[in-house]
Amino acid sequence: MKILVTNDDGIYSPGILALAEVAADFGKVRIVAPDVEQSSMGHAVTASRPLSYKKTKIGDFEAYRVNGTPADCVSLGSFHWEKVDVVLSGVNLGTNLGNSMWHSGTLAAAKQAALMGLNGIAFSTPSQRDEINFSPIKLYIAKVLEMLLLQEDSPSLVNVNLPSEPQGIQWARQSVRHYDGLVKAAQDPMGREHFWFTVAPIENLEEGTDRWTVEHNMVSLTPLRLDLTDEACLERMKQQSVSPR
Repeated sequence: MKILVTNDDGIYSPGILALAEVAADFGKVRIVAPDVEQSSMGHAVTASRPLSYKKTKIGDFEAYRVNGTPADCVSLGSFHWEKVDVVLSGVNLGTNLGNSMWHSGTLAAAKQAALMGLNGIAFSTPSQRDEINFSPIKLYIAKVLEMLLLQEDSPSLVNVNLPSEPQGIQWARQSVRHYDGLVKAAQDPMGREHFWFTVAPIENLEEGTDRWTVEHNMVSLTPLRLDLTDEACLERMKQQSVSPR
C-alpha cells in the first residue's frame, strides 16, 4: 500500500512525523507537505505561479517540501508517485471540529485526495502549551488505521479528531453551531492599530457530535462527502423552477 502523508502545519511539524511513523506499519510512506505553516488555508490551490518540489530529510522517510497549500501537496505528491492508495493528513496541532471543517487546511488535503479518486483521512488533536505527548495518540491512530484501511466498506473521506488521552473511539456527526464572530481591535508597540478575529459558540454542545465526543475523551470519526447539496431544500425549491417556453 502506498501512503502519502501531508499536513497544513508544515513539513517540520512533530505531528506529521508521528503520523508517518504509525502509517509505516501499514505500507510504504512518502511525506509531501508545505514548506511553511498553511493553517486555516482551506481548500486553496495555487494557480497564479509555479510550485517547487524539493527533497527534505524527515526522520527516516522520503520527504518533499512544497511552496504551496496542503491541496497542492496532494496533487504534486500524487503526480510524482503513481498509484497512491490513501492520503493521510496531520496530525494537526489543534482540533478540526464542527465549523472549522470549512477552513481547515488539514481536512482540505484529505478532500483533495477524495476529489482525485483516492481515500483521504485527516487527523487532528488539541494544541497544548507544553509539547504534545504523541505516545497515547499514536496508539489510537493505529487503531483508526486498522478500522479504515483494512476494511473494504470503509468510507473514502473521514475526519478524525483525537483527544490528548483517548479512551475509546466513536463515530460522530459534525457539530454545527453558530458563533458570535467578533473583531478585537488592539495596538502594536508602535501604536498602530491591528485586529484579531475571535469567536464564541452561541448554542450549547450537542451530544453525539464530534466536539462532544472529543470532550468526553473519545476519538471522533466523522464520514464526509464531497456533495454539499441540501437535498431536502433542493426538492422543495424545485417547485419554483421555471420551465423553458
